[in-house]
Amino acid sequence: MAIPDHARANFDTLLRAAADGNLALMECLDASTREPRYVLCAVGRSDGEYVFTPFGHLADGNPYDTYLPPDPADPAGFIAARTA
Repeated sequence: MAIPDHARANFDTLLRAAADGNLALMECLDASTREPRYVLCAVGRSDGEYVFTPFGHLADGNPYDTYLPPDPADPAGFIAARTA
């Protein structure tokens, strides 16, 4: 599966921010659920003020339980969760 251009551009921006020391982890509230989220942000400055650009939040709990990785045997598929 190809990663969309906008996601790749955001990732490149995040890498530059990290390399420049301009990356922050902020506690925010999810706009829909009002649950706390720990959000990765690039930090910039505009007119003497700090500007935080959110890129995504850290997974709650075990990220291996949250995400299904791509399936190397099927370029269009994902590895299904194991059932107990």
